[in-house]
Amino acid sequence: MSDIDLIYGLHSARAALAFDAARVTEAWLDKRRRDARLQRLREKLRAAGCAMHEVEVRDLRRLVGEVAHQGIVLRYAGAPPQDASDLDDFLDRMVGPPLLLVLDQVQDPHNLGACLRAADGGGVDAVIVPRDRAVGLTPVVRKVAAGAAETMPFFQATNLARCLRELKDRGIWLIGAADEAEQSLYSADLTGPLALVLGAEGKGLRRLTREHCDVLVALPMAGTVESLNVSVATGVTVYEAWRQRHPLNPGAH
Repeated sequence: MSDIDLIYGLHSARAALAFDAARVTEAWLDKRRRDARLQRLREKLRAAGCAMHEVEVRDLRRLVGEVAHQGIVLRYAGAPPQDASDLDDFLDRMVGPPLLLVLDQVQDPHNLGACLRAADGGGVDAVIVPRDRAVGLTPVVRKVAAGAAETMPFFQATNLARCLRELKDRGIWLIGAADEAEQSLYSADLTGPLALVLGAEGKGLRRLTREHCDVLVALPMAGTVESLNVSVATGVTVYEAWRQRHPLNPGAH
C-alpha cells in the first residue's frame, strides 16, 4: 500500500488535522453541506493552508466510491508503518513496563481500525502486525480508528515469529488469547512487561504464533457463541490489562 492515501469521514479528517496537519495536502468537500462540523473542518483546512475543492457529492463518490464519506475527502500523506527492526529503539526509549498488542493476520480493515481504537483507549504502547496476509493502515482502517491510526505506533514484522522471540529475549511476557486455553484471562498477571497476542478472524492464532506465547488464556463465554470478534476480544483483553496496571487510579493516563 502507498503511504499516500485518500481518507474520508469527519473523524478521520479531524484526527489528521489535529495530529498531522502538515501531511494533509488536498481536500474535497461537499459544496452543499454547511453544517457546523464540516464548517469547522473548512476553517482548520484554511488555517493549514491546504488546497480545498468544493465539489458535488458525485465527485466525492468518484474519489472513494460508495462509502460514508460524510462530505469530506482528504489526500493524506500519512506516516508509513514502522518496520519491526525499529522496535528495539522504540522500547529502549520507554519508561516503565511496555504494554504491546500483537495481532496475527487480522485482514478485515474494520477490525483492525477497531483494535487500534481499543488499544489507544486502553493504554497500549504499540501495535505489531505481520507484513503479509494482514491489513495495513488503509483509509478504512484510519476512518474506523477515529484518530488512533495517527497516534498509535504501528509496526509491521516481516517474520512475526522472529519478532516474538526478540520480544521474549527482552523479558517481555507473551500472553496469547485462545478459546481452548484452560486459564482465564482474569486469573493471568498482566502487570509486567507484556505483549497481548490475538489471532485473526475465525482462525485465531497460528500454530507457530501460539507456540511462542508464554501463556494462553481464554475469555470466559457465558452464552452460546464460542468466541468473540477479534476487535471485541482486543477491547476486553486490553482493558483487563489496564485495570490490573492501574488498580488504584483507573482513570490514570
